[in-house]
Amino acid sequence: MKPEIIAVIIVFALFSFIEMWRVGLFKKAQARAGDGMVELISTLTLLIVTQPMILFVAFMLMSQFFPSYEGSLAGLAIWAQIGLLLIFDDMLQYWWHRLSHTVPFLYKLHRPHHNAGYMSVRLVYRNSILYYMTMPSIWGSAVLVYLGLGWTYAFYIVVKLTVITGAHCDVQWDAPLYKIKALSPIMWVVERIISTPSTHSMHHGKHKADGITHYKGNYGNLLFFWDVLFGTAQITRQRPPEYGVEDLPDSSVGEQLLWPLVRVKS
Repeated sequence: MKPEIIAVIIVFALFSFIEMWRVGLFKKAQARAGDGMVELISTLTLLIVTQPMILFVAFMLMSQFFPSYEGSLAGLAIWAQIGLLLIFDDMLQYWWHRLSHTVPFLYKLHRPHHNAGYMSVRLVYRNSILYYMTMPSIWGSAVLVYLGLGWTYAFYIVVKLTVITGAHCDVQWDAPLYKIKALSPIMWVVERIISTPSTHSMHHGKHKADGITHYKGNYGNLLFFWDVLFGTAQITRQRPPEYGVEDLPDSSVGEQLLWPLVRVKS
């Protein structure tokens, strides 16, 4: 097993253990029948089918049409390689995420991520199967790996998934840090650079009227900086009282995973 995969598993296991120990991982008061099934199937499908398939197809297409470019960027400075990944993976995902909250068709694919009435590491990969298949940032990352950024991507993805998992964790690890006066300047910077439980939980809030929920913003995955840069950031250091989707009918397990192939009759 590759080192980066082992590292990702360790990170996910660590946050899962912390959540299970502090607030409960599998028993959520707001959970509904089918939540666990959606999370399990969507996560396994992404990791076992979707990502490997995209990597294979991207390599096949690049080898067919641009064979001379394989590994061509391997000699770039590390900072430049990281910059390319931040732009063509993380920033591209920011815009895809933002678009998914604007275009109704895309929101139907992304809705499962918000359908849960709770925050948890369980939500990290909770989306419809088609959502990830069409996500431009995954294809962009695959192309960059073909161009020679494989080792840098291995490091980058561990860092990114650490931040994303921590931002979805139901344990508010950032809350006590805000209260330490000596850390105040540091945390001011941190919460404007990376996603935190506070800023990301606002994105998952259910009721816009509560004054905290901001589901039309705080889209960042690794970097919250994209929200700051593009005007969608909101910071309150508070968490919404409820999570979920507002003013929409229930959605079945099948619809969450396989829309538009499976639809609930209205």
